[in-house]
Amino acid sequence: MVSPRLNRAANICRIIVGLVFAFSGFVKAVDPWGTALKVNEYLSIYGIEQLQPLSMIFSIWLCGAELMMGLMLTFKVRTRLISIFALASMTFFTVLTFLSATWIPVEDCGCFGDALKLTPWETFLKNLIILPMVVVVWYRHRGQRILDFRRWEIAATVTFCTIAMGVGTYCYFNLPLIDFLPYDEGSNIYAMIAVQHDTGSEDMSEEEYVLVYRNRQSGEVREFKIDDKEWQDESRWEWVETRVDNEAPAVQTLVSEFTITDEEGDATRDILTRSGYVYMICITELDAVNEKCAERLRRVVDRAIETEGLVVCLTPQPLREVTYHAFADSDPVRCYNIDATVMKTMLRAKNGLVVLKDGVIEKKYNCRNIDF
Repeated sequence: MVSPRLNRAANICRIIVGLVFAFSGFVKAVDPWGTALKVNEYLSIYGIEQLQPLSMIFSIWLCGAELMMGLMLTFKVRTRLISIFALASMTFFTVLTFLSATWIPVEDCGCFGDALKLTPWETFLKNLIILPMVVVVWYRHRGQRILDFRRWEIAATVTFCTIAMGVGTYCYFNLPLIDFLPYDEGSNIYAMIAVQHDTGSEDMSEEEYVLVYRNRQSGEVREFKIDDKEWQDESRWEWVETRVDNEAPAVQTLVSEFTITDEEGDATRDILTRSGYVYMICITELDAVNEKCAERLRRVVDRAIETEGLVVCLTPQPLREVTYHAFADSDPVRCYNIDATVMKTMLRAKNGLVVLKDGVIEKKYNCRNIDF
């Protein structure tokens, strides 16, 4: 016989834990690219980079599983079974966040994606609050048969699973349903850079800033100037921070690291402050663009010509000289280098397009969604 007090406490804990799990899973599921980047960061920190090719699959599965657990707890579907999974999950992540806060510190654990930033210690404290609640839920329902699903529970489980995994899959093939990042539509990138640099003017001399990167293999931390090319090799280097060379406080945001360069120098200001339309084609690998995407990008180039706008190609792929690239049979487009993480922060897609009008982001497209 379950006491009324325990029953009330368990119901309160179940709803709180369910809502936290659902919120955490949803805000990450709508941005699987961001979660994959965070997974890659952890894999690099713990020296298991060989698993990074699986990070996107794991991202969609992890976020979907968390969202599904949250929905099933909230609606009281197979509570004992889900509480066991929740207990195992919370135990693992509580240990992980403690290690992140003490042994190998990270700036942000990513438990709420980019929607809500928590430090490792804040995340650890949150887990210490949630973990006992999960124990209460498990204890209350410990006598329930684990796999004795009723018909409505089977229907609810299938529905929640479809929703949970569908959200991440949809956002992977398109763009996030909700953009929590600074480069959302309506943002002026150059204005944000100026604010982050806190110069009070438009003078953003590249010599004033130092890029700090960590070698993915050796763990060595090195400093680079913006016009160096070695840091652009994403397979070797991961971004740590950008700081001002005159001992000013470190800038801990990728907005301040936004640079567009090629062999002739920094073109960031010229491109981002140009009046009219600017079409920034974002490509991960120039030679890996499929035919359908290339055809859509050809239409982008044609649109740029029609509107007398500027079209450029941004890529993290190292460029050894001034480079032009044609998409399908388009006119050649000048290519510039951009940091891989910065590009993925601006556009959560392998290939796509960012349209600026008078310096303001008007529209963003995954390549598959370009409708010109």
